[in-house]
Amino acid sequence: MKKTIIIAVIMLLVAGTVSLDARTRKSAKSQKQSSTQVIYTGDIAKKVIGYNGPVPLNITVKGGVIENIEVLDNQESPGYLKRATAKVLPQYIGKTVAEAKTLKADIATGATYSSEAIIKNIQMGLEQVKSTTAKKKAPAKKKSAKKRR
Repeated sequence: MKKTIIIAVIMLLVAGTVSLDARTRKSAKSQKQSSTQVIYTGDIAKKVIGYNGPVPLNITVKGGVIENIEVLDNQESPGYLKRATAKVLPQYIGKTVAEAKTLKADIATGATYSSEAIIKNIQMGLEQVKSTTAKKKAPAKKKSAKKRR
């Protein structure tokens, strides 16, 4: 009888530990995935000019992936801006920050200045993204230069 009770208690402890561990992992995973950042480029890219002036953006990054890019109030001609956003933005949406930083995006024909301003804003905005997974590398050890005789 004692052995049965001891075995039952041990089984309950093991089951509780496994359940707790699974919940902890799930919680950590959901926190990592739900880390959302919205980067406003109006301040960091003031000098980036389209055809008629700055083209500020809000870049939404969730879990290290670009989820949305919103073009904010600006002085660009609506027709050219529409052309530029239709061509440029889809190239970035769904990409990881690392992929987007190295992307050589195509520009919209006939809306070159607006396209270039959007691309530059995106590039500058992505430099502000706080990495949740990147780890700093340890500095490389310098090899001492020994003179040969």
